[in-house]
Amino acid sequence: MSHPRLERSRLRVERPRLPRTRVGKRRLVRGVVVACVLALTPATWLYASTGDRVGTVADAPAAGVAVVFGAGLWDGKPSPYLAHRLDAAVALYRAGKVKAVLVTGDNSRATYDEPDAMRGYLVRHGVPDTSVVSDFAGFDTWDSCVRAKKIFGVDRAVLVSQGFHIRRAVALCEAAGVRSYGVGVDAVHDMTWYYGGAREIFAANKALLDAVFRPDPTFLGPKEPGVGRALADDR
Repeated sequence: MSHPRLERSRLRVERPRLPRTRVGKRRLVRGVVVACVLALTPATWLYASTGDRVGTVADAPAAGVAVVFGAGLWDGKPSPYLAHRLDAAVALYRAGKVKAVLVTGDNSRATYDEPDAMRGYLVRHGVPDTSVVSDFAGFDTWDSCVRAKKIFGVDRAVLVSQGFHIRRAVALCEAAGVRSYGVGVDAVHDMTWYYGGAREIFAANKALLDAVFRPDPTFLGPKEPGVGRALADDR
């Protein structure tokens, strides 16, 4: 049986103490302000670095190549969020603003193949198979951007993703050497949307580190001629 005095002592030890002096309170407030500034700096950088280079399909300039980032599969087919991205890519192709579509996603295991599912969706919606290029090692946004530049030779592109992700994609592709314009696709504000928005707050920190230190992607590999071939075939 525990002693009452010991229990009260534990409570006193565990209870956080707030500063009582005016100087201590000022230091606490300053510390909180500094922490908030540091936490918001990456998100501020994203908005500042992308400026007005985010808009709609109608706003997008002609760029030759669209890059569509993976967003998950449901029973082997594009999730609704990914389907919206692919619909935007189809619209860009039909409008003549892009001639090739680079689909980049996860194929780290045999039972999960985002790029092939994305390719199939685009072809079913009227984009020629020869105009679709697959990147099977787009494991995250930074990897996709670096590989678009170094492996597929993309210098300029229209990027397609949801609104909560598109500024990070533009900032990272710019850091990787791809001149980018982002199309932010509308999405229903469901739990996935709120989760994605909250996730971006933390993802912005990694994005800033990636842009500064520019690490190699998970997998680089040899150069791929697919994008150049697709653009040549279109001409």
